[in-house]
Amino acid sequence: MIVVSDATPIISFLKINRLDILETLFGEVLLPDAVYEELTSNLNFQVEADKVRSCDFFKRVSIANSDTVNMLMRMTGLDLGESEAIVYSDENKCDLLIVDEVRARHVATTMKLRISGTIGILTVANEKGLLCKADAIECARILRLSKRHISEALLNSFVENLK
Repeated sequence: MIVVSDATPIISFLKINRLDILETLFGEVLLPDAVYEELTSNLNFQVEADKVRSCDFFKRVSIANSDTVNMLMRMTGLDLGESEAIVYSDENKCDLLIVDEVRARHVATTMKLRISGTIGILTVANEKGLLCKADAIECARILRLSKRHISEALLNSFVENLK
């Protein structure tokens, strides 16, 4: 399975200290250059940057056509990381794009890309026995406390569907 991620879901998994879920579920997660830079270049978050750099299952990848990325950014208002993740996923026929931002999710689904967000990945982790219900709920609680936007409707649906 070829999986690409934007930065926000990786940041969310860092916040709940569960990058291991991504490795267990996918084996390898591709990070386009702009996403990798976003995750590793902020001097205020060096501990997190070091965690990303030390994960062997993250593989940095480059975009073949930067013109397509630039056009997508101009047309949609998406940032560079989101745009690279979408373009890479599309060009390489990836199986899954992990993305949380609403506008990026809309663009990706319009392009017929298969997407999931952080909550979707936590749901799969629960279904596969990697997270018990209480731990999954705690992960969502931590994310909300750390200002990750999770709507009340999404949270309620998430909790209802946990095993």
